[in-house]
Formats: sequence, structure tokens, C-alpha cells
Amino acid sequence: MSRITKVEILKLVKKYNVRFIRLWFTDVLGFLKGFTITRDELPRALEDGMGFDGSSIEGFARIEESDMIARPDISTFAILPWEAKDGYNIARMFCDIYEPNGQPFEGDPRYVLKKNLLRAKKMGFVYNVGPELEYFYFSNPKDTIVLDRGGYFDLAPLDFAQKVRHQTVAALESLGITVEYSHHEVASSQHEIDLRYNDALTMADNVMTYRLVVKEIAQQNGLHATFMPKPILGINGSGMHTHMSLFKGSKNVFFDPKDKFHLSKIAKHFIAGLLRYAAEITSITSQWVNSYKRLVPGYEAPVYICWAQMNRSALIRVPMYKPGREQSTRIEYRAPDPACNPYLAFAVMLAAGLEGIERQLPLTEPANDNIYNMSEEERARAKIKSLPEDLLEAIKITENSDLVKNVLGERVFNFFIRNKKMEWDEYKQQVTRYEIEKYLPIL
Repeated sequence: MSRITKVEILKLVKKYNVRFIRLWFTDVLGFLKGFTITRDELPRALEDGMGFDGSSIEGFARIEESDMIARPDISTFAILPWEAKDGYNIARMFCDIYEPNGQPFEGDPRYVLKKNLLRAKKMGFVYNVGPELEYFYFSNPKDTIVLDRGGYFDLAPLDFAQKVRHQTVAALESLGITVEYSHHEVASSQHEIDLRYNDALTMADNVMTYRLVVKEIAQQNGLHATFMPKPILGINGSGMHTHMSLFKGSKNVFFDPKDKFHLSKIAKHFIAGLLRYAAEITSITSQWVNSYKRLVPGYEAPVYICWAQMNRSALIRVPMYKPGREQSTRIEYRAPDPACNPYLAFAVMLAAGLEGIERQLPLTEPANDNIYNMSEEERARAKIKSLPEDLLEAIKITENSDLVKNVLGERVFNFFIRNKKMEWDEYKQQVTRYEIEKYLPIL
């Protein structure tokens, strides 16, 4: 609906009897926020935006500077299928946040991504992404008792939640979000719905919508869906493997028919940039204490900073080229998890890749062996470094990153660092079940 006009929006509201419109935006931590207006207020919202108090939104404004304006992005208008009731509909639009003086609000994650996409545009590129979001279904939010013992691609009767997943796909498609695959994942009670690639801004909006839809449909069916990266010890956690490519017009500039890996020089520099800055951006792509319980050896999650084609233990995987599928040439960055802020995550991944292109960083040889089975000495000889082991290490590396500071802007950067340090301080004071069970009987 990118070419829709304000007049057409008002006609759609009347045609489909939309009584309320939810105006959505995202805070710095990646939580969906919003408020509701009536259809009578919509013309004013489309013309001038809607004022609101931003002082209680994470990372937005201090009390003394709390006034904010939400301006709806009309290209994101969609009717929410699960909200239809009593003969009328409810729609939503994502908003860009502005200050009262008319300037874009630098604390708005959507603005952060748009600013970095402009950099790519000036270089002639469109940045496309296709994330694979994994999640778990549980019976309630208070425990992690699995609903099934299914595994990868298992079908009913092992996959009890297949019906719920299908309802979720139908809801996403009714919102204009194209789904490529849906299936049971490796771990018990774990699922995945893959979205067809799109430009990064549209996809970030889609990820925010996806997470809400998954939870809404689960709740309607008496279940709780969670994007927590590692809810259960001993089985796979949930990732958000992100496929990326750069286009110029209709041409995929990552493809080179003459190269051994069918990768262009631009693609190789992009990969090199991601590898060079991987540790610096990890606190953004894996932003929670729990994220690092997933990033451990043995559970298909990346730990080591390297790239490969078939090797899924590498941080970056390059899917094999299929003749006639040049447009599908892409790279897969495997560190992000589905609980990250997609606007900030896509922004830092893009910036790392563009930095590699601008600096023409050389790409190392691929890691063809299973890196998990290599000794520490073998990894050192291959110059394969590790991702940060926990949130504290990750945030310390990010804190010294000029790249991330430039990408996020000073306001978001400072809030994010401060908030993550607070999270770590809270976490390290906890007395865990592990400590009780291990130490209480013997100490």
C-alpha cells in the first residue's frame, strides 16, 4: 500500500467500517507501544499528527521535555483481523515520532533505521532482509512445560500447535505480510514462521506486527507464545537468522556468476564488515541477559566469528547458489534473536556491512570444519574469535564502538548502554535455583 493517499485511507475507513485506529510505535528496547484514536480524529492525525506524553516511554524523553508527536505512516495502514467485533473493525498504522518543533525525534528506533537506510540509498543500494523468527508455545507464562515432543518439521499428532500456527499465518497474510514457510522447529514446543524478504523498514514493521500476532492468536487459543531466546535448559533456543542482500534497481549486487561462491566483491566486503564489527553489534542483536544462554556451543547457535557455505556452526552462512536464482543470492547472519529491537538490529547489521564496502575490507577464507569440534589452539591458528560470552562483555565492547554510536545516535546509544548495565546489575544480584540446589546442601 506504499502509494496510498490520505484520501484513500479515509475511504477505506468508511468502506470497512473502521471505528478505531491504533497508532503504533516502538520504544528503544523494542517493545510495541501505541494509543487509539477514533475515526473522527483520523483526518487531524493524518494532517498534523497526534500529540502524546513521551516521558514514560523507555528511552524517549525526560519529564521536562515530554511532548511528542506521532505522525502515522499511511503506507502501513492495515485492518487487524483479530480485533473485528460488534460489526466494526479496528485498524493500525505505524508512526514516526517527532518533536514539537517538527524535527524527527532522534530517540525513535524507526528514525534510527531510516537514517541508516538513507546512507545505503546514497551509495545506490536497497537493503533487503528476510528474518526467520523462532518462538515457543507454552500453556501459560508462569512455567515452561512443553506442549509436545516434536522435532524439526514434525507434523500432527506430534505438532499440537499446527492449527494455531496456521491461524497465525492467515492473520499475517490478511495484514499484507507474505509468509514463505511455517513449521515445527528442532526443540519441543518450538515453532518458526518465515517472512518473505522485503526492504528493511517494511520488514522491521512486519517483525513488530509478527510478534504481536503470534502472541494474540496464541492467547485466543489458551496458549502463551514467547520469543525469549532460551527458555529451557538443554534444548535449542530461539534465533532470528536474518538473510540479507543489497539491490540496485532490480539487480542483486551480491551475485557474481564468475566467482567460486557466486559472491560479488560488494558481497564479500559486506561479509567482511559484518565479521569485523560482529562483537561490537552483538549487544544490539542479542540484547538481553538471557540471549547469551542461547549463544553457547551445541545448540545450532553461533559462537565463533567466521563464515561458511554449508557450515551452520559459523556466524555467517552463505546459502548455496541455485542456477537461475541469482536474485536469491544472500547471506545469513545467525546471531540475532527474536527478542531484539528489529529497527536497531537491522541498522547495525547494515552499517557494519556498508563499512566493509566503503573500507574494502578483505574477506577471510571460509571455515569448512565444524568449529565446535576445533580446539582452542586450532581456532587461534585459524584466527577465529568468539562472540561475547555474556551481556556484560557485550555491552563493554559496544560502549567503545564508534560504529554503533554513530549508527544509533548519541541519545539512543547512551540510553541503551545505561539500561543494559542496569539489567546486568539486577541479574548479578539474583540467587538462582542452580545456586540453591548446588550450594545449599554442602556449604
